This record gives sequence, C-alpha cells and structure tokens, in this order.
Amino acid sequence: MHHRRALSSVLAVLLAAGFAGSVYAQQSQEPPAPPAHAAKRKPPERKPPTAQTTEAKPTLLGQYADWGAYTATPGGKKICFAIAKPTSAETKPANRPRNQPYMFITTRPADKVTNEVSVSVGYPLKTGTEASAQVGSTTFAFYTQGDGAWIKNTAEEAHMVDAMRHGDTVVVKGESSRGTQTTDTYSLKGLSEALDRVAQECQ
Repeated sequence: MHHRRALSSVLAVLLAAGFAGSVYAQQSQEPPAPPAHAAKRKPPERKPPTAQTTEAKPTLLGQYADWGAYTATPGGKKICFAIAKPTSAETKPANRPRNQPYMFITTRPADKVTNEVSVSVGYPLKTGTEASAQVGSTTFAFYTQGDGAWIKNTAEEAHMVDAMRHGDTVVVKGESSRGTQTTDTYSLKGLSEALDRVAQECQ
C-alpha cells in the first residue's frame, strides 16, 4: 500500500514542469494554464520535490483522441501514465473558480504499481468526505486528500480500469472545502490505446 501512495511529489513535478501546457497543446488550441496543485497520494507527510526530481521532463509517447500517453523519470525512476482533462466541468453554485482538473492512470514499475487511478480536482476537497467516479452503472468510491482523490478500495482498481476501457465516459463528483459541488465528465475515447502504449513503455 505504501508504494501505491508514493506519487504526491511526482505529479506535482510533472505539472509544474510545464506538463499541463503540453496537454493543452495536444487537446486544444487554448493557451496553457498549469494548475497550482497536483493530486497528492497519502501519506500526508510528503517531502517537497528534490532538485533531482524537478529536472524530470515528461515525454509524449502518443496522443490518442482525448487521452495522452507520457513517460518521465523523476528521481531516476521511470514512470508512465495516461492523462486527460474533462470534456465538461460543472460546479454548483455555477462558475466557481478552480484550477484545471485532470485524471491520471499511472504505472510505476519500480514500485510494482500498474494502472493507478487518480484525479486532481482543482481545489481542496472537503475534509472527511469521499469523492466518486461513475463508469456506466457502476460507481467507485474515492478517498480524498487535499485536491486529489484515489479509489478507496484498491482491489477494485483493475475492475474500474477495465470498465473505463469499455465505457464512454467517467463522471467524477466531489465537494470542495467551501461546499462547492463539482461534476467532471471525462471522455474515455482513446483511453485503451493510451493505456496500451503506457504498458508497452513501462512493462
């Protein structure tokens, strides 16, 4: 379980290094607007990125419809991941400001982690609450920390990824620390190809 929770600084480094901008370049013509925060995996006592990890630069392996496949080597450990931003993002009350949300599916061979699902929601989530991700008729509970969320029962992770491979959308819902209700819908078009490319790169 510890290895599955070792990604907090990695995602922060990738986004801070201009990675968010490359995602925008692949998926739209809008100017990049990197989020200030990235998803944070437990435990909370995470150390800030070192000089070595901040030199990591993600490399695009391929863009497949709405999903990009990337690789990077933060801290000398190779990782691969598929990433997408939502095709629609709604808040209640409407038009509440937040950073760009993303969904990640990450493989870290050195930690023996494959297809770890995580979400960066774009604002601090309400303490003590869960988020959810719905694929078709199946809903998966997510635990939250800061602005990140991960599947609560890791034994269901492979089932969720398989459902996403065969689904059309995944709908992520959460509540901010100020009570804002958020519904983000991610297209799953291109996900299977992106995950296949990730698996090929990080066996």
